[in-house]
Amino acid sequence: MKHLVELAPILKQRRQQLSLNQKDMLMRIGMSQQQYQRIEAGGDPRLSTLLRIAEGMGLELLLVLREQAAQPQASDAAVNEEKRPGSWDQLLGGLEDD
Repeated sequence: MKHLVELAPILKQRRQQLSLNQKDMLMRIGMSQQQYQRIEAGGDPRLSTLLRIAEGMGLELLLVLREQAAQPQASDAAVNEEKRPGSWDQLLGGLEDD
């Protein structure tokens, strides 16, 4: 993310996932509907405000090196698939019937 305006749709999507309207943000983060509306419209919040919003939405604000952000990350499903044995024979690994 290079610009704060890219943050606005992320915040809006998360708010909607939580089934909240902008007015509900007052109860969650102590910010008026108008203040929050400006941020969701692409306003430039202070870092402390952004941290408060993230906390209220169950999000974590992270700083990542550009090099790491540019690398595609394997999804959890793909990683789990690699760990999974290919067949029952591999899974049971030579167990014999009695």
